[in-house]
Amino acid sequence: MRVLLVEDEPGIAQFVRQGLAEAGYAVDVAPDGRSGWDYAIAAEYDIIVLDIMLPEMDGLQLLRQLRSERIKSPVLLLTARDRIEDRVKGLDAGADDYLAKPFAFTELLARLRALLRRPPLQGDTILRVANLEMDVANREVFRDGKQIDLSPREFTLLEYFMRHPRQVLTRDRITEHIWNFDFYGDSNVVDVYVGYLRRKIDREFNPPLLHTVRGVGYRLSAEG
Repeated sequence: MRVLLVEDEPGIAQFVRQGLAEAGYAVDVAPDGRSGWDYAIAAEYDIIVLDIMLPEMDGLQLLRQLRSERIKSPVLLLTARDRIEDRVKGLDAGADDYLAKPFAFTELLARLRALLRRPPLQGDTILRVANLEMDVANREVFRDGKQIDLSPREFTLLEYFMRHPRQVLTRDRITEHIWNFDFYGDSNVVDVYVGYLRRKIDREFNPPLLHTVRGVGYRLSAEG
């Protein structure tokens, strides 16, 4: 899942970014409201974590602008303001949730998972393709009832495939969704991670689910 973090405090930004990356999220960080806007219109984010007290453009102004442009990504407000009236202003501006500083990172993760479960953006928390099943909330994957251990990045990649079953996903589309703007890895990184997934979800099972569409990308499907 791809996250935009708009936070001007470097320490908090680094702490949240590192924690989300370790949990398997691709994270872009914007240090002010205007750069947050530039990021938000340049890519499709599954969720936006937004501070209110920002330079250049404050968080509520940015939030209103996002909603006026029909950007529907769930927004979690992360701020030191914890008065009832501040919460009301944030929610009325279009926020989906509100978390006051200081906060426990485990609670932030739980709130993000809850937002990602809400329709219409993500929908179901149990995903199935043939005999492959993913429990998004508990981050577990099973095939034929056997649990499969995945790294955070492998889990994120498989979730993206499972939310787009039978669709051909190009390498560029996968890269843009799974990795952030700071990624400058090898051009074959998608092929490498697809290879990792195949060894775990297909090698010992039938039918094969992860298929190469030559010259285009990959498709997750029981039909081949």
